[in-house]
Amino acid sequence: MNAQQLIKPVPESAWFKSSYSTGSGGECVEVAIRPATVHVRDSKDITRAALTVEPTAWAAFIEFAAR
Repeated sequence: MNAQQLIKPVPESAWFKSSYSTGSGGECVEVAIRPATVHVRDSKDITRAALTVEPTAWAAFIEFAAR
């Protein structure tokens, strides 16, 4: 990953929430999947910096969380 990837803003249209999210509690995260990165942010405060991980790390997390 290079510095240029870290400073590119993620378009608002790229962010999504889980289909299980009710939208009423504000307890969800939003995810944006880009070609070389996965971005995760707090749905309650979208102005804060997003966590950025490599797709393989995100896949490992999802696999672990699904257990």
